[in-house]
Parts: sequence; C-alpha cells; structure tokens
Amino acid sequence: MRRPVALRLQAALGTLALAAATGVALAMPEAAAAAGGATGYATQNGGTTGGAGGQTVRATTGTAIHQALCGRADSATPITIEVEGTINHGNTSAVSGDSCSTAADKIELKQISNVTIVGVGGGAVFDQLGIHIRESSNIIIQNVTVRNVKKSGSPTSNGGDAIGMESDVRNVWVDHTTLEASGGESAGYDGLFDMKDNTQYVTLSYSVLRNSGRGGLIGSSESDVSNGYVTFHHNKYENIDSRTPLLRGGISHIYNNHYASLNESGINSRAGAKAKVDNNYFEDSKDVLGTFYTDQAGYWQVGGNIFDNVTWSEPGDDTNPAGPDPRSNTTVSIPYSYALDDASCVPAVVTATAGANKGLKVSDGGCAPQSPDPTPTDPDPTDPTEPSPDPTDPTDPPSGTNLSLGAGADGSSKASGTSYGNVRDGDPATYWSPAGTTGSVSVKWPSPTTVAKVHIREAAGSEGAIRSYRLVDHGTGRVLATGSGAGVASFPAVSLTKITLEITGASGTPRVAEFETYAG
Repeated sequence: MRRPVALRLQAALGTLALAAATGVALAMPEAAAAAGGATGYATQNGGTTGGAGGQTVRATTGTAIHQALCGRADSATPITIEVEGTINHGNTSAVSGDSCSTAADKIELKQISNVTIVGVGGGAVFDQLGIHIRESSNIIIQNVTVRNVKKSGSPTSNGGDAIGMESDVRNVWVDHTTLEASGGESAGYDGLFDMKDNTQYVTLSYSVLRNSGRGGLIGSSESDVSNGYVTFHHNKYENIDSRTPLLRGGISHIYNNHYASLNESGINSRAGAKAKVDNNYFEDSKDVLGTFYTDQAGYWQVGGNIFDNVTWSEPGDDTNPAGPDPRSNTTVSIPYSYALDDASCVPAVVTATAGANKGLKVSDGGCAPQSPDPTPTDPDPTDPTEPSPDPTDPTDPPSGTNLSLGAGADGSSKASGTSYGNVRDGDPATYWSPAGTTGSVSVKWPSPTTVAKVHIREAAGSEGAIRSYRLVDHGTGRVLATGSGAGVASFPAVSLTKITLEITGASGTPRVAEFETYAG
C-alpha cells in the first residue's frame, strides 16, 4: 500500500478571485491555425491539424467556447477558437446543438473533431475548470494555462484533471501550456494530464506541469492498456509527487524534458508499457524511472540522460527502480523524425520555451530557442519520412486480386446515408463520405496481409474532390504514401492488419466508391 506523502510546494499560489465575464464570439475574415506544426506521435495516424482551414472565432468566456463548437455546420467542421481572458465556473454554461455535447462544469470537447483552442492576446487562463476530451479526434490545445482543477471540495471539475482524455480519443496535440495545481490528492486535486480508455496518438510538448501530487497517467488501471503512442518532449515537471507520467501498456517517447523535485517517483512504466527515454535532465529527485507500486513490470530504453542529485530506492516486491545505473531492458522503434537537444542544455532550453505566454518558442535541436513557423506546413513530398506514391499512371488500375473484397472496414466519421463498408464491396455505385471535407476510412483483416498498392476510386460525379491524402499503417502509425487526387499509389510491400486512407484536403465532400488493396 502506498503511503501518503505531503506535497512540498515551492511557492504558495495566491487566492484567485472568480470573475463572471461576458464572452463574445466573433467570426474572423480569414482562417487561422495554431502556430508551428504538430510533433511526435500526433503527426502519425493521418496527422493532427486541429481547426486548420476552418473559421476562426474569438471567445472570452467558457460559454462562448461552447457556443462556437455548437454553431458549426456539423461536429467535424474545422474551427479555431482564440481564447483570451479567464475561463471559470461563473462564465461557463452548457450549450445545446447538433454539432456539440457540452457541460457546465468543464470545457467539453465530446464527440467532435477538427478543433483548435489557442490562447491569444493577454493570455487564456482556465481557472478551476478542466478541459475534457472524449470520443474526439484531431484536437489542438495551445498556449493556455489550466490551474487548480479539483475533484473534491468546491468547485469541482473534470474529475480533478487539468486536461483529461478518455474513450476512443485520437490525435491530440497539447503545446505550450501551463498545467498546475496547489497540492495533492488530499487537497482535492488529481492529475494534470491524463489519458485512458483507448486514447492514442498524443503529443505533449513545451509545457510546464507543476505543484501537483500527480503529473499524469496513460491508463486508468492495470487492465486499461489500450492507450499509447504518446510523445512527451521539452516539458518541465516541477514539484510533483509522482506520475511523470505513469504508463500502463502502450508505447511512449519521452525526450528532452526537465524534471526537478520529483518527490516520490517519476516515469513509472508498468503493465507491459514501453518507454523510450532520451536526453532528459533529472535533478533533485527520487526514483525518476522504473516500475513502482506494482509487480506488473514495464520496460524502458534509455540513452543520453543526465541524473543530477537523484536518489534511488532499494528493489522490493512492488518497487523496481531503473537506477542507480539505468540500463535499457527493451528497444522501442520511433516512426517519426525528431532532433535531440543534448541533455546538458535541456534546463536552459526548456526554461526559455516551455509554458504558456512564452511566444511559442521551440528548440531547433541545437540548444537554441527560436520562433516557430506561423502556420503548419504540408509535408514536403520529397521528404523521405513522407514517401510519395509511385509515379505510375494513376489511371492504370492494378492487376491481381483486390484484397479489400470481403475484408472489414471502419473509419473516423461518415456522412449520413453512407457506410465504411461501401469502400470494399466491389460496387462503384455505393460510397463512403466523411462527415466533413476530411476524414479517414480503413480496410482491415483478421491476420497480417501483405499490401504494396492501392487504388482509390471516387464515385461518379465527385471525381477530383480528393485534393490530398495519406495512406497509413494503422498498427505502427507509419505513413506509407501521400498523394493528391484519386487513383493508384504504390509503396514497398508491408505486412499489416489495417490500412487507413486519411483524406487531408478536399474540395467539397469527397466520395470514395472503392478503396482497393493489392499485394503487388
């Protein structure tokens, strides 16, 4: 049984007055996007673009945020919500609509997709009010502060999590945020950044997490191991008791973070989790890596880390620290490219870049903070990490057996009257459409199947609607090919159980009649 330990706060946070404010949502003449582009695992599974390409509105209350979500044409219509001011219980009400499902005690991103929430102007503070993401995909949260969210006491919000994700969440990028509490569980607080119940393809970058009993978790119990593919980089964890993070199953990539004053334990890999832990700086802390409070082991691959004044417990029945001489006990393959700062400069780089209202500065991998690109850019088609389709005539259909016939199908969203299964039924008169202009559809098999070529056929009358797409190995997140327009795409043969067509750009609503797959 874990014994409670008092949280040592380095600085007392002042009492905050709650102000009821009126929010006005204004439509902007041009669409805006979060600065920079997603990194880490959020770039996989089709990528994370949030509300890029959609309308931009301004909100100064939680009610206005909900109104912006509920005012869209449908739940997948892209939108960027620029937030300024303090969002709290006094100015956050539930709003009804066909494109939303909101709640008064939290900012609710539920059963929706393609949304960016970004702090602007003098800053955005979510005071005692958490952000809840549920059954949603393609979400960006950037440049905001979330503080003092409680699960007990008054007021309560979001189960005590500053940012919480659960139930089939995909592709979330949380960037340049400040997440903080004023104590541990005994004071009413829970986690700062929690993921559970099948949450995948998430990146937390350039953020500050501090003054809390629990930094965050992946998986709510030893049986909740459906989560994973999460990247943590260039974050500052400061004055945290434990869970920086707690990993249950899945794969995580943890690099270039600065950990200071971890009071009980740090990265807790358990229940079969695998973590690649690169070039982090740990200081003035205890048990910063290992398997703790369970006998269900987790694993790690370590390299380039610095351990400065770190103490380690003796191994026991439910304690398996990685130190005092941390060694790798697994290997983890990372599917995306990234640039590592040397661990020795991580404290300085993270101090200069991490947190809200830091100008969204990032590192260039050479220990030098810099300003990001103003908007996300599409991958260079010549970039070897984003392979292009084979330059064969896209109108020349492949020969051989169409492996999609008789296979399964699913996807991210579908327009009324369409079906995922229509893309693999051999009938060009039936089709699938996403709920908006973008979305994904997958073909899947019960056992590994070798695929080297696909043929994307658009329905009659909608030829040319697909402007850009990606083909993704669902199991690994690897991008197999990118292209524009329908037709044939080839790539090196790969054995997989599920291949996803991610439509990233279209004119109008695309209609995919057939998503054919071939061995060669």
